[in-house]
Amino acid sequence: MTVEKIPEVTDVQWASINQKNRKIVEEFLKESIQLSDQTLSQYTSALRIYFCYIKDNCEDKDFDKIKSKDFLLYQNYLTRRGLSSSAVRLKRAAVSSLNSYIETYYEELNFRSYITKKISAPTSAFVNEKNPPTLEEYSLMCKELEKLEMWQHLAYLKFTFSTGCRRAESIQLLKEVINAEKQEKEIKVKDENGNEIIKTATYYLTGKIRCKGKGKAGKIRIFQFDEESMLAIKKWMEIRGNDDCPYVFVSKHNHVVKQLNPATLNLWGTTIFTKLLGRRFHPHILRESRATSLVVEQGRDIKVVQKLLGHESSQTSELYVIRDDEDMSDEAFT
Repeated sequence: MTVEKIPEVTDVQWASINQKNRKIVEEFLKESIQLSDQTLSQYTSALRIYFCYIKDNCEDKDFDKIKSKDFLLYQNYLTRRGLSSSAVRLKRAAVSSLNSYIETYYEELNFRSYITKKISAPTSAFVNEKNPPTLEEYSLMCKELEKLEMWQHLAYLKFTFSTGCRRAESIQLLKEVINAEKQEKEIKVKDENGNEIIKTATYYLTGKIRCKGKGKAGKIRIFQFDEESMLAIKKWMEIRGNDDCPYVFVSKHNHVVKQLNPATLNLWGTTIFTKLLGRRFHPHILRESRATSLVVEQGRDIKVVQKLLGHESSQTSELYVIRDDEDMSDEAFT
């Protein structure tokens, strides 16, 4: 299906929406202090698109006069334009959150959300099979990037694999990290025979990075990363030279250096890393690759993955470990 991208609503277009609808949307967005900046931006765009649709197709109805059928037709409109199920669900969530706000704070209107259970959210589209790089494949990708002298891409790949962090977390890394002191800590681990031995863990620490979580502040974490990543970052900083941008991963355009956009990492995935790997690559797959290599290839406990990826539960971490069918327990059938 061909996707017909919905253009962003301009300020001039937004000014043409009836004042009552504009006022409630702007009030809702202003009072939604629990939303992250990214979510707030997405909701702003989604609600503007929604009320432009209401203006053009539902006679610019006031927000408290909109009916379930109006919303159903809007959702169908999004689907017909070829938007992904996740994109439709995001726009649905924005309207649903606005409805909840009105229900809570405008009791005198006797308003009830018109997004009922009868209007089903779109089902998830086809999900690509998860096939993260093995340690050997990851190593080969790194070697190829080094041959190509793609130093920023190499630093990103090594740092993100080492930390298991997300796109939006990687791009927050500050270049002052090259001054971080090496950390060494003796830990107890089990050898291949199950015997406890003492080994020295060596790593570096990032500064504070805002991670996925509730509210504007989200969840603040400090990531650990290895010596290989530090060397790759220092090499990239050396090649990059001096500029005023404080971030490690950057884009350059017309001599302007600025923090890398997460969308650029998606582009790297499809145009560079996919070719190196020989199959589909998405930045998020590095989290799965790191988790799988630790548990399946290195025999580490799932608790190690839980701590590395910042999950509240080890059950969530298990979702990131991709096991072959051969890893199933034959002992259950003896």
